[in-house]
Amino acid sequence: MRRKFRRKKGPVQSRKVVVDGITFASGLEKYMHLALKKAKIQAVYEGHTYEIFPSYQFESSAFERCANGKGDYKDRGNKKILNISYTPDFIGRGFIIECKGRANESFPLRWKMFKKYVQEHLPNVILYKPQNQKECDETIRLILKNNKLRK
Repeated sequence: MRRKFRRKKGPVQSRKVVVDGITFASGLEKYMHLALKKAKIQAVYEGHTYEIFPSYQFESSAFERCANGKGDYKDRGNKKILNISYTPDFIGRGFIIECKGRANESFPLRWKMFKKYVQEHLPNVILYKPQNQKECDETIRLILKNNKLRK
């Protein structure tokens, strides 16, 4: 008797890939790493985490369930709210690359907040967000072009 193959339900999960001793979260990140290496562009993988929204003390009442929707409906206020941080995939001289094949539901908001952070704190940095291998190749071309213009 053959068993039926069942697909996983829920969000698509990318497969972790190890190249050059680095564990990448997806094949697209691996592809970008190899493209940067081939073009001799120096970049650090997940080299820095930015705080894009600070933590704060919430000093009011807030009646709610736990974030997962379970538990009692009760006052969950008067607590410290944690910061929101962002770790881009690659950071190089004058650029940041975020490889994003399929975004989860929180990514668009986090990306907007990160763009505002870059505008206010890293004004000479160019952001790239390739979503496929063709766009990774175009990102390499744009970085090389920009590096020539700087010299």
